[in-house]
Amino acid sequence: QVQLVESGGGLVQPGGSLRLSCAASGGIFSGYVMAWYRQAPGKQRELVATITSDGTKIYADSVRGRFTASRDNAKNTVYLQMSTLKPEDTAVYYCYAGQSIRAYWGQGTQVTVSS
Repeated sequence: QVQLVESGGGLVQPGGSLRLSCAASGGIFSGYVMAWYRQAPGKQRELVATITSDGTKIYADSVRGRFTASRDNAKNTVYLQMSTLKPEDTAVYYCYAGQSIRAYWGQGTQVTVSS
């Protein structure tokens, strides 16, 4: 059973930056595909960024060039560096870990972009 704990959310002004972290425990972290999703009020959860076990990264069009995903397999942690934040980035951000038919979610961390 994999457990995921996100941290790093908060309130930031437009144009600002935040770094989210997701610490994993209970599994072989290096073998999992890791991803960040977000869900804004009244909207469906959407995929923001994926980072595979070999480090390949895929980004949603809406965040490409502004967000950077990374992973540290030695620390069992995945990160999401968010820059040039916009009000439309406001959402609860969720960490995801998947391998074959297994999928795990974190509890989410709120990111609010507002002046």
